[in-house]
Amino acid sequence: MFQERELSPQVAAVRERHAPDALVLDAAKDFETLPPAQAEDLGLLVDSLDPKTYPREWLPADAPAVLDRLAGSTFTIGAPGDGSIAWTHQTDPPVVIVKPRVQGSPTEFVDFLVAEALVEVGLDVPEHFLGFFQEHYREFDAAVSLDPNATYQVAAALYDGWVGLHTRDVFAGWLETEPALGDAWQDAGNRLEGRLDGLSREVALGKTDFADATELACSAIKHALELPAPFGALDAHAYRDRGAPYAVRWAEKTFERLDEN
Repeated sequence: MFQERELSPQVAAVRERHAPDALVLDAAKDFETLPPAQAEDLGLLVDSLDPKTYPREWLPADAPAVLDRLAGSTFTIGAPGDGSIAWTHQTDPPVVIVKPRVQGSPTEFVDFLVAEALVEVGLDVPEHFLGFFQEHYREFDAAVSLDPNATYQVAAALYDGWVGLHTRDVFAGWLETEPALGDAWQDAGNRLEGRLDGLSREVALGKTDFADATELACSAIKHALELPAPFGALDAHAYRDRGAPYAVRWAEKTFERLDEN
């Protein structure tokens, strides 16, 4: 199911600086959440496994089933919305898993995604939004007047945006230290920038779902792009410092305004 991935010199340098013990693996099959039996195959490649559990009291009664799995004791890696790369601290050493869906993407962009994951591993941030929100997730769910799956999508996006506030200075520094990675980061940001234009209007007219808009806006945070309302408030030192309580308050204020219109 897994084999060690050969890293480019730039990505190897990032691993050495940020997560020198991490294993970078290619997965044989795509996945959203890795099936437990395949996840446990990682035990053959690492020194130990330590499955993460969360109190179910953090979850609202109508939480999607995937959150129940993440909160439980089953060794669970990955979740819907994670994209082409998954990583976990539930192994010693930590692992970064590259999914086959990256095939066909430009090599420089894939290198950026792997390097990004290595930076995140080195920060020791939670690997999922449930670990970010913790007991505040029920408050967040109550503030968001969307269905459970859309609420999940918004929560995952806000977590990604928060992580981006911690990583983007590193990425910007690559323009000098690792130019190929820095250029890939900048190019991805340039492609996102045009999609942000008119986003607020599209949401107001119902042409773009709020959850999709949040996902797009929060993806732009790691590229240091200017965000449209109401997402601009997420590009703030206060969000980086306060985390989940700030996200909950942002959701309360945002949905109060949306529900009034």
